Amino acid sequence: MAPKWRELADKLAEQIKSGEYGPGQQLPHIRVLVDAGEGSKATVHAAYKALEAEGLVTSSRGHGTVVRPQTPLKRLGIERYDKAKWRDGDEVAFIADRVASGRAYRRGEQTQTVSRILAPPTVAAAHGLPDGSEVYARARLVKEGEQPTHALTSYYRPEHVEGTRLVDPTPGPAGRGGGFKVLYDAGYEIDRMTEELFARVPTSEEVKLLQLPVGEPVVELHRTAYTADGTVVEFAIGVHAASRFAWRYDFEVPDSARGKGDDQ
Repeated sequence: MAPKWRELADKLAEQIKSGEYGPGQQLPHIRVLVDAGEGSKATVHAAYKALEAEGLVTSSRGHGTVVRPQTPLKRLGIERYDKAKWRDGDEVAFIADRVASGRAYRRGEQTQTVSRILAPPTVAAAHGLPDGSEVYARARLVKEGEQPTHALTSYYRPEHVEGTRLVDPTPGPAGRGGGFKVLYDAGYEIDRMTEELFARVPTSEEVKLLQLPVGEPVVELHRTAYTADGTVVEFAIGVHAASRFAWRYDFEVPDSARGKGDDQ
């Protein structure tokens, strides 16, 4: 037989999933459930902690235990980098995600800091730079309203971005069209890119930065952008709160075997 706190947690979880308690709604105070005969104070507290660990609620002093939104942002794959969005328009990547998700956005929801640093080993390797080389690090924190969704740091070779808006620490995207448009105007047009994803446990700093609930993993993104001649012009590392995004990729299926017999 399941312990009393587990039974209560399962009961509350069903009420959340059925919509009886909606996103943003506060669960009853512990004393209310105790008075209703749901168990002791320790039982209710343990049930609430279980719901928090399962990602259904968040708890904070002054706000109580609140149901988490269960509709994540769409994190587009190929479509978010469509040149028509940033080269010919003003829809930078994080805004493209918001538009696709039917969500509001403000340009100030992206903040940034820019610094010139020694390239970490992963960054140096991505750019093909020797140890001890310097790069520009453009770090952004992106929020939806007051809640952080992800952090993203782009690393650039100084000779590619010196004197451009990419080294300007003004909050928000780097002007109309964002960073890719800045590179395009500097003569570095993005031709292709690769993305690698890793799920992992967050560091204590990331928990604080992204305001992660107990037990929330993160998805780390490595993005490498190339020009047509294979030059790496951006290497970016992103850290995303796992439950705040639904990743979507839409692409044509390759058929590398087609045409192989033509020369035989």
